[in-house]
Amino acid sequence: MSMIRWDPARDLMTLRQAMDRLFEESFVSPRSLALEIGGGDIPIDMYQTDNEVIVKASLPGVKPEEVDISVTDDLLTIKAERKEEKEVKGRDYIRKENRYGMVSRSITLPVPIQSDKAEATFENGVLSLKLPKAEKVKPKQIKIQAKQS
Repeated sequence: MSMIRWDPARDLMTLRQAMDRLFEESFVSPRSLALEIGGGDIPIDMYQTDNEVIVKASLPGVKPEEVDISVTDDLLTIKAERKEEKEVKGRDYIRKENRYGMVSRSITLPVPIQSDKAEATFENGVLSLKLPKAEKVKPKQIKIQAKQS
């Protein structure tokens, strides 16, 4: 059995990393606080094909007219507002977990797009965006011409 020497600096470094992580999660991006006050992220899926970038965003309980989509340079921003039902007197809530209010999500697009040709559809609480890629980033096929000998 071999003996392993204890290195206190190694343990302190992991403690420091743990403290850094604690502070980053608590103060830099307080995700739980944002969710508590009605904010938070809009969950999205994003992928690309040869010709376009596809974005799908889940917006349950939101009407299409309550969604605002903008593209500035390479930044896509989706904003939506989920309005709370009017409070009815006489209800004795046991739980009230649905979140209401303004939510937004800004995400950097992987390639330049043609925002004037973008398409948006909304079905069953899912926003689907088709963002055509700019011509300069589309892959171009180069044909090889064989020389005649």
